[in-house]
Amino acid sequence: MQMEKHARHWRLPGRPQRMTSTDAWPGRGVGPWRSFVAALILAACTSGATRAAELTRFSATQPHMGVQVRLQVYADDEALADRAFAAAFERIEELNRLLSDYDAASELSQLSATAPHESWAPVSADLYRVLDAAQQTSRDTDGAFDVTVGALSRLWRRARRKGMMPDEGSLHAARATVGYRHLLLNQQRRAARLQQSGTRLDLGGIAKGYVADQALEELYQYGCPRASVDTGGDLSLGEPPPGERGWRIGISPLEPDQPASRFVRVSNCGVATSGDAWQFVEIDDVRYSHLLDPHTGLGLTTRSSVTVIAHDCMTADALASAVSVLGPRAGTAFVERTCGVDSLVVAIEEGEVQTFESSGFSDW
Repeated sequence: MQMEKHARHWRLPGRPQRMTSTDAWPGRGVGPWRSFVAALILAACTSGATRAAELTRFSATQPHMGVQVRLQVYADDEALADRAFAAAFERIEELNRLLSDYDAASELSQLSATAPHESWAPVSADLYRVLDAAQQTSRDTDGAFDVTVGALSRLWRRARRKGMMPDEGSLHAARATVGYRHLLLNQQRRAARLQQSGTRLDLGGIAKGYVADQALEELYQYGCPRASVDTGGDLSLGEPPPGERGWRIGISPLEPDQPASRFVRVSNCGVATSGDAWQFVEIDDVRYSHLLDPHTGLGLTTRSSVTVIAHDCMTADALASAVSVLGPRAGTAFVERTCGVDSLVVAIEEGEVQTFESSGFSDW
């Protein structure tokens, strides 16, 4: 996705854009015409500022995808906000039915259940978009992000419930099914194909970001561009609140229930945080994260909290997971090479809390 960065805000395709006088009237900014245009712009800006100041904040929360999903909008009235919320929550539920690996009847689960595929399996537009973005991230990170880890995910979910390490035989068998190259995509057919028997897909590291983006688009469609969607730590953000330069977002600390120690101001972008503050298991005095290394098949043992800011939440979600697996140094170096992305990593190394951030993160 091509994006334009200006004053640390992103302009996203399909959303209303501000147009300058030179954009609208190239070559005509001279003499009386300039004064006329300037007067029009001043009147429009004054009217827009007054209009924005009259908006009221509304919010709604519902449980979806195992988390509390919170929507916020600034709207003219409650009736409009309620209609926007209803549409966004309906879209979230629709996507959950497609993308969940917990639901055996979901489109994703059905695709996994029929592997290996001898021919192309048609998939919905939503599932294809997520799989395509996932595969691109896998290629970019050399497999640090990989949605074919479903078999491993099942093992480690059981391990966290029972507090027991998966046995070596089960780990070996699950690792044999993992590898993003086992998943092929055909854009012309809008179809997918899993080549390895037993390969299971798990979109836990990317789907919530996509869902947040799609919910935000629903709010936009209902005339609420000043909006935010929080799908349990994955944030899709629209235009800023009235009178603000951005949404004030607290960065999650390493420890649960601790207040944010740092804040950023962002708009028209996605913010995602990955970490093990809440989901982990301790086995034989070793702390294993719910985040898995696709190469080893094990839960991560380095404690970290990774926050990524990107042009959309799906990208931020996937890259936060990838940076967690790559580690603080390699992950930050990867972000530095990636256009339009910034990251902050807080990790414990040799008993000390260390902070690693991309060169542009401090600008937020």
